Amino acid sequence: MRLPEYLLIIMDRKMSKMDKNSKELIESLTEKLLHSIGEDPSREGLLRTPHRVAKAWDDFSQGYRANLDEIINDAIFNENCSEMVVVRDIEFYSMCEHHMVPFFGRAHVGYLPKGKVIGLSKIPRIVDMFSKRLQVQERLTSQVAYTLQDVLNPVGVAVVMEGRHLCMQMRGVEKQNSFTSTSAMLGQFRKSAETRSEFLSIIGKK
Repeated sequence: MRLPEYLLIIMDRKMSKMDKNSKELIESLTEKLLHSIGEDPSREGLLRTPHRVAKAWDDFSQGYRANLDEIINDAIFNENCSEMVVVRDIEFYSMCEHHMVPFFGRAHVGYLPKGKVIGLSKIPRIVDMFSKRLQVQERLTSQVAYTLQDVLNPVGVAVVMEGRHLCMQMRGVEKQNSFTSTSAMLGQFRKSAETRSEFLSIIGKK
């Protein structure tokens, strides 16, 4: 199964630092924002804030400059393995594209190999590649699942993500104890209730 076209956007860009012009623009916009909310960018505590914000967004947006081939780095191996592989409790941090405030939580990723396995550290790196950009949790979950499906062609892939969204906790409905669960089940995980149940049991959701 090939990765859907809408999920391939900007995946071919090189992982790199934000260019100088982009950082300077963010600094200028941050200074204007501080003025707009009634602050004084020249006071001591805010003098370096535009610079720090630009550096922070360099990190928050790394996923836009990521390259999947470089992340995997040939760490796909032929292996006569057919049992479920699960990496659970992967921390992720992302930015809500609707309000540009953080959402964060844990991802649980599993797959059923079909002659190939991927280096275990690559799964969290794939999660990071998609989370470090403006996102919605629903799309983030699907992007991780379809990417693994595409690079491994396994019997199936399962991804469950649980996130806390500051756009719900700090503003709007202000529900501090709420969290959002999303899932993407492909192949055997979608077809078989038994396979799905085994995965959910491993990640502690059943």
